[in-house]
Amino acid sequence: MRMGFAYVNQKLKQRTEEFTRFIGQYGYFPGKLLPEAFDTSGVGPYHARAMGNPLRERRTAADWASSSQVIEIAEKISSFEGLAEIVEADLAALDAEKRPMDWRASTVLGELRFGFADGDHSIATMTGHASVAVDAVCQRCLEAFQLTLEIEPRLLLLGQQEEGEGYDDFEVWELQEYAFRPLDAVQEMLIMALPFAATHDNMAECKAFSTEDEVAEEMTTPFADLRSQMKQNQ
Repeated sequence: MRMGFAYVNQKLKQRTEEFTRFIGQYGYFPGKLLPEAFDTSGVGPYHARAMGNPLRERRTAADWASSSQVIEIAEKISSFEGLAEIVEADLAALDAEKRPMDWRASTVLGELRFGFADGDHSIATMTGHASVAVDAVCQRCLEAFQLTLEIEPRLLLLGQQEEGEGYDDFEVWELQEYAFRPLDAVQEMLIMALPFAATHDNMAECKAFSTEDEVAEEMTTPFADLRSQMKQNQ
């Protein structure tokens, strides 16, 4: 059957209108169609959205506390840029061959919980714990070693004009901005946990002490040999 130009143009216009309505209802992406309502539509397969990282989210303190959010922390030290910069600067003092190559792989592990300190739900809190083993330079022997940092935050999240008297079990964390990002608080507390001069906890692992022992042994050995010879001559 032959179709005139007017007929073809009419059908094309009709198809275009149908497709436009379809796109408006479901949305269009190259290679697949996704429902606009996402997980409420029965059309097509279910595609889960990527989960965000709550540690990096910015919310008001009240929002965090109201949600009773629990955040599991398992982040590479490289995610804490300020802390990573300090560690990198410390290790830069070492010769290249002595510098740990995988120091960025250290993982911060822990958990954060949010809630309210008062029954009126007006004072937000953040509690929890976090730890990480960072590579550091011992100030005695000038060798790299792993330094464990541990924090147990018990914070009142208060604005600059707010007061939290009567909560001696908590420290006041003054919010500089309207929105609060948990990662920033964890990072700052880990930085504050860094010692002024890092040293080996176990003296037996510190080469400064082992060197002193070797020197002492060398100094006493001649006398020990002399004492032995004197005994033999008696």
